[in-house]
Amino acid sequence: MSTLVAKRSSLTPKALLHQKYGSKACYKIEEVQESIDSSFPGLALPQQVRCRYRCCLELLELTFVSDAFMRKKDAEQAAAQMAIEKLGIQSKTDDLTPDEAWDELVARISYLFSEKFLSSAHPLVGHFREAIQREGMVPISIIAACDAKINNLCKLIDPKGESDPLSVVILILKAARQCVSVCISGDLWIKNQKPFFPAMPVFQSEPTNSVLVEAIRIPCSYEGSIETLNLNIVPNKYYMDEIARSLGVCDSSLVLMSRTIGKASSEMRLYFSALGVPFLARDSSLEFLLNAKEHAEPIFNERASCISGQNIYGDAILANVGYTWRSPDLLHEDVSLGTYYRMLLNRLPDGGYKLLRESILAAELPTAYTTRLNWKGPSPRELLCTFCRQHRLSEPAFSLKNTTDIVSSSEHKSMTLKLCDSVKSLKSVKEDEFGSDVVPDSSNKQFGMAGNFRCEVCILSKGNDVILEYIPEESYRKQNDAIQNASLKVLMWLNEYFKQPVTPMGTLSSCRYVQGIHINQQKFCQEFELCLSIHGFQKRIALRKCSLSDQSCTLYDIEGPDSGVSPSQGFLACISYTVALVREGEDMKELLESKDEFEFEVGTGAVTPQLETCVTQLSINQKARFSVALPSKDLILAAAGGSAKYFAQLLSSDSFNEKSCYLEYSVKLLGVTEPLEDRMEQALFSPSLSKQRVEYALRHISESQATTLVDFGCGSGSLLESLLEHTTTLQKIVGVDISRKSLNRAAKTIHSKLSMNANHGIQNASIKYAELYYGSITDFDPRLYAFDIGTCLEVIEHMKEDQAHLFGEVVLGSFRPHLLIVSTPNYEYNPILQKAALPDKEEDADDKPSQTSQCRFRNFDHKFEWTREQFNHWASNLASRHNYSVEFGGVGGSAEVEPGFASQIAVFRRSASHQTEDCMINHESSGVYERIWEWNNR
Repeated sequence: MSTLVAKRSSLTPKALLHQKYGSKACYKIEEVQESIDSSFPGLALPQQVRCRYRCCLELLELTFVSDAFMRKKDAEQAAAQMAIEKLGIQSKTDDLTPDEAWDELVARISYLFSEKFLSSAHPLVGHFREAIQREGMVPISIIAACDAKINNLCKLIDPKGESDPLSVVILILKAARQCVSVCISGDLWIKNQKPFFPAMPVFQSEPTNSVLVEAIRIPCSYEGSIETLNLNIVPNKYYMDEIARSLGVCDSSLVLMSRTIGKASSEMRLYFSALGVPFLARDSSLEFLLNAKEHAEPIFNERASCISGQNIYGDAILANVGYTWRSPDLLHEDVSLGTYYRMLLNRLPDGGYKLLRESILAAELPTAYTTRLNWKGPSPRELLCTFCRQHRLSEPAFSLKNTTDIVSSSEHKSMTLKLCDSVKSLKSVKEDEFGSDVVPDSSNKQFGMAGNFRCEVCILSKGNDVILEYIPEESYRKQNDAIQNASLKVLMWLNEYFKQPVTPMGTLSSCRYVQGIHINQQKFCQEFELCLSIHGFQKRIALRKCSLSDQSCTLYDIEGPDSGVSPSQGFLACISYTVALVREGEDMKELLESKDEFEFEVGTGAVTPQLETCVTQLSINQKARFSVALPSKDLILAAAGGSAKYFAQLLSSDSFNEKSCYLEYSVKLLGVTEPLEDRMEQALFSPSLSKQRVEYALRHISESQATTLVDFGCGSGSLLESLLEHTTTLQKIVGVDISRKSLNRAAKTIHSKLSMNANHGIQNASIKYAELYYGSITDFDPRLYAFDIGTCLEVIEHMKEDQAHLFGEVVLGSFRPHLLIVSTPNYEYNPILQKAALPDKEEDADDKPSQTSQCRFRNFDHKFEWTREQFNHWASNLASRHNYSVEFGGVGGSAEVEPGFASQIAVFRRSASHQTEDCMINHESSGVYERIWEWNNR
């Protein structure tokens, strides 16, 4: 385990608000022009003005306006300080000893019942107004839940207060007995020794009728279903009495409250009976509660505890009602069944992404961060921070290192930048880019390197214990890319584990997506065990995995003509879709989810596999439908939103049969955007470089009279498909790739064209046999030995550099084609391409090259790009080792004009003296590749 930990420092007001409320705090800066008094009033000098800045902070539907300052930062900090003082947030509580905190607690309780406090706008004042009707008595649980200062002091005195609401109540109960101005009355009531002050503002609202507020009942028993109930809020009656009645408690002082849940401006809380809480330590203060208990054994409410992050016992009620800072009125909102299931979904690593994209049944957490422009929705870093806040963890700590320094320095000196929002020790530089204070490093001077920045991530508990640490192997050319990719890798690992909670952690530490994860197993289980153990969670995952296991997609009712423009890997696809619950054999179709416009990057796993398969088979303006098995009930109800109650009744009815129902997706492809690499090339070259590369290969096929061809790294079959459109001597074509999805797409396209040529009796259709194989081009398969021609166009740069060298050895040393054509980007040409393409306003400003920074690669997935010298050195050495000759060429540009060709090409020719070796290989022997598709017209 690394020594990476989050170091606490004294937080600025702005940092303290961000730690508590995140992005909910909105700062707006306005300029203020101030006149400068002239020192020479008799002279006719033009009046001078200076610019100062005022900050307007919006938080919890409150507005805080600072004075004018010379610096924007000072204005923001001043506004943040005003909010801290207004909201009663403790900024110095951590500096107090438990004894000092106890004295502060006693003083705070006395202050709450003072005339000064009762004339303020604090939410507790609304409860004090209600207390007039019961001789000034206020439930202690209200003070424990609604006053942030008291809550923070209690947590310092007894850390259990973070997770146990009753422990806070007990501390207030004891502290109140030391206050001469207040007294304890009855069970858990507190009141002033004297009657309320006449000066206390008693707000009289207009008489209204009673209001039914929808709330959620969460039974403690797993056998009980989540249900809605109505709270009858009656004018001039305390709403806590109604909640107590709904919980079956005769006294509202025995109702405990959780912290607020959900939006910071809401009063959504969980309410439960104090009688259901186990009292392991018999405190004399609680003897009356022990005597009042009637239940044999308290039952821990896992579902309620999960969404609140606190220990909840017995049945609980989730309601959004109470007093807030923004109004003296009692505010209330309905809490629907869908709200509960969305809160549950938000606890999962991918749940925040689904919810924020408003696409629960279509969106998936992407498995790749390509560019900022292509990423849709909140960034991976934002999602990881939100996930940590949801689970009451510290902000994740990020450590950014310059790998160039690590390699070049004899002392292995690294630049470490703490990006944790709670650590504000660095000056703010490019805050918009990184979301934190970062000093950019532009020291990378090496051309063609995969990257120079590596970001380590550490997730810590509230107690600053390391829970999870990610130490990546990959490095990136940009600091922001390193941060976002590291965040995404951690989210992907967490998502994998939450879907397979019974899998040993050691197995998942090297899961299919992520390597480099280190876990403190004890702390990890301690923090996440509750969320994983919610009733039905594992069953829910099993159902979901079952519905997604078959990634094939059969379309029906495709509408619209084929426009010829379809999305593939790297494209941005824009679609509209609807998802409906359908019962087979019946005329029932209930709409669950719909989006008029939804954009995602193809090939990054940003949508369900079936939806992506569907979209890649459509062309612009075409429509299609497909169906999938039902996902989990919880996911359906989360997607249903306001209609969740109806769907819950439908899914639980006796007539409902899960096997006869399915989800039907209706999809329309609205438009596509090509990858930036393609757009850059099209901005300078016509025809495009990809077409020029095909023409280059065709010339060599024609010259060599080749009859067999293998395309190494064929992808979606663009080269093989293009060959079918020309008259050649080829009779057999084969493609190899490591992506099943791309191979399936290639099979569909090539099969369609070959069948059409055969059916129409096209005379120049010379190809008699075609195959597609799944496998790595660094592995040898004897079935592909000694083909007439081999191609590998724009492939090796997608491999790690050592793998590209290995491919060279395998292809010339084992496959040994008579002719091999290899193309790769010329890194020296990138400035010209990027200068031609990036003035477009729609491009990401961060992607625009500057004179002081090196050019980026043409594609996010490129692991390296070689200069002409590097490429020539690789190809020449390779050819000499394996008895091949090599000649160099290219497309796009000219060899005589700097910087040469945009796409550089090496053509390897096998020496005639080694042609006799072909008979030594058994071409029909079984190989390592898996045949995906075959076409035979012999």
